Amino acid sequence: MAVNQPSALTREEALKIVDELVRTPNIKKHLLAVEAFMRRLARHFGQDEDEWGLTGLLHDADYEVPEKDLDRHTEITAERLRQYVGTERIISAILAHNHKAPMDTTMAKALYACDNLTGLIVACALVHPDKKLEPLTVDFVLRRFKEKSFARGASREEILTCEPNLGIPLPEFIGLGLEAMKGIAADLEL
Repeated sequence: MAVNQPSALTREEALKIVDELVRTPNIKKHLLAVEAFMRRLARHFGQDEDEWGLTGLLHDADYEVPEKDLDRHTEITAERLRQYVGTERIISAILAHNHKAPMDTTMAKALYACDNLTGLIVACALVHPDKKLEPLTVDFVLRRFKEKSFARGASREEILTCEPNLGIPLPEFIGLGLEAMKGIAADLEL
């Protein structure tokens, strides 16, 4: 009798997890945005784009599941991922972005810094006269970044960790995020 061996996590498997756990279209778009940004950062650092992309795609997959118990956020996704081989680094980065594991890898630090920036970039697109990503510039996003009352939910402190933790100056980091998100603008409906 053959024993079922755990399989490697593919993007298709990750999308199934997202479809099972996520109800809100905007959260799905957020996951796609962070996936694209993480892939771009992986290229920047010469790392595995698939691994980094899957980390971004799944980082908030269970955000809606625990409802009034956000202490379970990231743990549900981590439990799902343990059935796949080779997901330890992905699980660790996902848990770290929610302060449940050490932030001791470049991938974890990248996820932590880019998560909120994607939301800020979306907010910038929505207030731009064209309501699109394409006309956004680094300067436009940087001006909005400096406005404390704009997109208040986007933690500037977390975004700014791009400098000490990743060695990427904020303007360059914003540029990488814009490039990544513009590449999937149709999926984001922006």
